[in-house]
Amino acid sequence: MAKLQLSIAMGDYDRTRALLDGAVQIDGVDPVYMTLSPEEIFFRAFRGAEFDVSELSLSSYLVKASKGESPYVAVPVFLSRAFRHTSIYVRTDRIKQPQDLKGRRIGVPEYQLTAIVWARSILQDDYGVRPEDVTWVRGGIDTPGRPEKIKLQLPANVKMENAPEGDTISAMLDRGDIDGFIAPRPPGGAAANNPNVGWLFPDPTAIAKDYFKRTGIFPIMHVVGVRKTLSDQHAWLPGAVLKAFEQSKAVALEKLADTSATKITLPFVEEHLKAARDTMGSDYWSYGVAANRRTLEAFVRHHHSQGLSARLLSVDEIFHPATYESYKV
Repeated sequence: MAKLQLSIAMGDYDRTRALLDGAVQIDGVDPVYMTLSPEEIFFRAFRGAEFDVSELSLSSYLVKASKGESPYVAVPVFLSRAFRHTSIYVRTDRIKQPQDLKGRRIGVPEYQLTAIVWARSILQDDYGVRPEDVTWVRGGIDTPGRPEKIKLQLPANVKMENAPEGDTISAMLDRGDIDGFIAPRPPGGAAANNPNVGWLFPDPTAIAKDYFKRTGIFPIMHVVGVRKTLSDQHAWLPGAVLKAFEQSKAVALEKLADTSATKITLPFVEEHLKAARDTMGSDYWSYGVAANRRTLEAFVRHHHSQGLSARLLSVDEIFHPATYESYKV
């Protein structure tokens, strides 16, 4: 039987490297891999469904899935995860604590980005700063004119405005035209060296570790999607994708733990790896629904409460049915 030739768009991560170099194969698939930036992948996937299998923004996927409009069905492969305490920058000359953000202006590249949903959830749950307590200013991080890739219908109490034409939220933060900045990337340009621009949390790692110990949540940013027309035609495909990505991640973790010659260009790898396992367990970057149900439930709840999901989705309807359970030996 001929293999399916599929286009697969994803980032170039250690956890995908074994797929890219062919060490791990997706059963029944002849892949054409494209390694692209998240911004390009998501724009092309949600505007034109250009890829057969694609890394997807979890938030953007839920916006579409809650309306029954997603061209993809998700697989519980979480290619990007991050504690987004490091994504919140402020004018440190006027913002001293999270509560100071009430009544202020915060720049975002897109309101619905997954990282920003998580950051808003942290501000609300832990510090009482609700989305409606601030004015959101939407604009490109370093390039003017960035569009919201998905049309949104936000609650009436959400105050949203666009950055001035030709301006960026990095430049606005540098000048002090906005008080805060939340994005998956840090502010660029002059803001990157402005002594009055910095993290809201001076020690975000300590805050994030405490957050995990209290909640058990390791925020999920990206999932993998399979084109629905393909999964409908080939019921085995979502499971095969999950299996291969699991195997590729296992290869990455095995190499990371082999510190006879460090595989990444970073000192203290052994110490960081031990700290992650001591804090979060041996399978600290887990795939699959069962190990991540608490994190997923928190996200879908906040996603809906922030006005991004048309309805409150159940975790049990987010992913392809074949990926909730797997065989045991």
